[in-house]
Amino acid sequence: MSERKVLNKYFPPDFDPAAIPRRKQAKDAQHKVRLMTPYAMRCETCGEYIYKGKKFNARKETVEGETYLSIKIFRFYIKCPRCSAEITFKTDPRNTDYIAEHGASRNFEPWREERIAGEESKLQKELEEENNPMKALENRTIDSKREMDILDALDEIRTRNARNERVDSDALLDKLLESDQNTEKSEKEKEEEEDEKLARSIFTTVDGDRVKRVIDEEPELAQLLSESAKSFVIPKFKNTSSAGDNKGKEGNKRKNTGSEIGIIIKKKKIENNNSLGSLMENYGSSEDSE
Repeated sequence: MSERKVLNKYFPPDFDPAAIPRRKQAKDAQHKVRLMTPYAMRCETCGEYIYKGKKFNARKETVEGETYLSIKIFRFYIKCPRCSAEITFKTDPRNTDYIAEHGASRNFEPWREERIAGEESKLQKELEEENNPMKALENRTIDSKREMDILDALDEIRTRNARNERVDSDALLDKLLESDQNTEKSEKEKEEEEDEKLARSIFTTVDGDRVKRVIDEEPELAQLLSESAKSFVIPKFKNTSSAGDNKGKEGNKRKNTGSEIGIIIKKKKIENNNSLGSLMENYGSSEDSE
């Protein structure tokens, strides 16, 4: 089966390529190409920013009279997408880059400036070494010292990594946990000390005496009674009549809750000092009647 697109052509035995007439073309002829912008730029006419990688239909031509080590330099023409102003840039085989030529300015690139500055300093250093051998010796000494410092730093990093590999992770975690617990404990102790200092400052007078807190407790009944009330004997009542149930109940109540009488006596004494004497007279008259 024959191929749809034949790549190999048939050349007869008597074919002579020198007999083919060459096409004449001008040296400054331009070709239409499709390209992407090699760097970010800004149009000088309208101020439009053109980012790196934007596609354009461009025209390409060979720059006459400019070569670098027999390498041709090409120029490209594009149009601004906003104002259609013409922008040109050309190749730079020396620095493997492109040079902005007309119509747009290249955006600032710090890494590019650093690289250019480094290359310039390197060229200047080489020129100084060619003219001054002592300067070349000094530069070599500085370079060797720098290499030794780098090697020492690498050895230190290797030893530290080897030491870290031998460390037990579980033991390290336990140690970190213990340190956290110690810090928490120390913080609690500090807080307790601060609270204690604050309490001392509040409950201590200027003379250094401690202020005691009064406990709010109910006093006992014996403390409330006076000496005369304590010496008073509470009489015992007997329930002799069955008809007087009310009197018997009152007597039993007085017999069982003698402390209540004492409380009543104290209250009455506080209200009126003569109430105790009248109560004793009433008790005496009741005994005489029995």
